[in-house]
Amino acid sequence: MSVCDDLRTATFVNKEGFEVSCESLLDAGKNIGIYFSAHWCPPCRGFTPKLVETYTKLQKANAPFEIIFVSSDSDEDSFKQYYGDMPWLALPYSDRERKESIATYYGVSGIPMLVILSPQLKVINNNARSAVTSDPDGKSFPWGSGGGAGGAGGCCVIT
Repeated sequence: MSVCDDLRTATFVNKEGFEVSCESLLDAGKNIGIYFSAHWCPPCRGFTPKLVETYTKLQKANAPFEIIFVSSDSDEDSFKQYYGDMPWLALPYSDRERKESIATYYGVSGIPMLVILSPQLKVINNNARSAVTSDPDGKSFPWGSGGGAGGAGGCCVIT
């Protein structure tokens, strides 16, 4: 199965525990931000509040955007605690195989890392962390010209 098929068939959860299919996001024309992060990573804990602010501004402006948290936490309790600070969707912690497939495809070697995908699942920006940092109001959303798949990483090394 390709990573596009892996994503297209994925089901995410929202804060209330309800399932949301990736297909429904794509059908709604949403750009998708895949946010690779973990509670144990200090740079992640520093970037997450900034991303929350930008996401909230984009949601208020009705931008076609959704973020999916893909956790690199070592256990489900840490995932749940950290996800509690986030207003977006998450890949269920139990879906480790899909997490590994997606992370490998996008070349995640460090976190935090944010990849922006079009509604056709094409990479718009594989280093959107720097785009969010330099454009916190989202005026240049969806932050195009950030490269293709692979290569962009964060500060905490994933082992």
